Amino acid sequence: MTVDLRSDTVTRPTPTMYEAIAKAELGDDVLGHDPTVLRLERMAAERLGKEEGLFFPSGTMANQAAIAAQTRPGDSILADEDAHILFYEGAGPSVFSAVQARSYPSQNGRPDPIEIESRILTSSHHTPGTTLLCLENSHNRAGGAVTPLKILLQIREVAERRGLKVHLDGARLFNAATALREDPADLASIADTVMVSLSKGLCSPVGSLLCGSSETIEAARFWRKRMGGGMRQSGILAACGIVSLSEMTERLDEDHGRTKALGDSLKNVPGLTPHEPETNILMVDTQLPADTWVSKMTQRDVLVYAFGAHRLRLVLHRDVDDVGLGHAIAAFKDLGRELEG
Repeated sequence: MTVDLRSDTVTRPTPTMYEAIAKAELGDDVLGHDPTVLRLERMAAERLGKEEGLFFPSGTMANQAAIAAQTRPGDSILADEDAHILFYEGAGPSVFSAVQARSYPSQNGRPDPIEIESRILTSSHHTPGTTLLCLENSHNRAGGAVTPLKILLQIREVAERRGLKVHLDGARLFNAATALREDPADLASIADTVMVSLSKGLCSPVGSLLCGSSETIEAARFWRKRMGGGMRQSGILAACGIVSLSEMTERLDEDHGRTKALGDSLKNVPGLTPHEPETNILMVDTQLPADTWVSKMTQRDVLVYAFGAHRLRLVLHRDVDDVGLGHAIAAFKDLGRELEG
């Protein structure tokens, strides 16, 4: 068997998803006539407490459309210094929206309202005004760390007082909600727009959703088209998304539990120092180069991802059950003994 711990994006569609694909009622979504897409968008908006939803091919496109829909060229936006929006989206804010992207620090992925407010710019003849704040929950580069609702509400108060819109990159929002024992709609309530990914931990093969007010979603629809994201009979993909929202969000505790079990098991492996996971992502520091672990674990049929010169990122998901977890733990322990010798 091969156990793939590189990401929760590697999952395969479930049998129920394949059935839903075969039975999906289709239309032309660019013309607004795909009933399965419309059903998914309504479901997402209701689940997240927003007026409308919009289906996108990717979370990156949804994030960038949200920025473009809520800013003007020459504005300034704020995002965590390790945010996916700044780190992994090809300088999208400057390319698509012509905005100045500035950053704020966080403590293990948790933003500080005071730090955020200190970096807000007031528009003048010399400086662009900050008009949009971008948050991320859970935080990818911080190892799936979550930001509690109490802090989010404090940040929302700052944003409202200073006249900023808020966008939430919630690619793994359902993981955050599961870990915090909060309703996803409550976590999303602090944001004007929120993006959730259906292909990260929720088993859909493709797709993300952007939810917000009707006015903002209409503007985002234009940007989706401009970015090349208008799809036709995309109900085939949306059918999987409906299953994701109906059946996959309630099982995330299983992934979190296995992530903690993996971390606990690696504490005694020579050459490894696991961090304490909060959701389904486990960061592990390595004494030897991380690439050494990647290549040698691959030989043991366990796929892992180097997240730096001396760090691994391991991600649990539906396709790793207890048997797969046991296989991975045994492989790590065996390799640790080999490398120690």
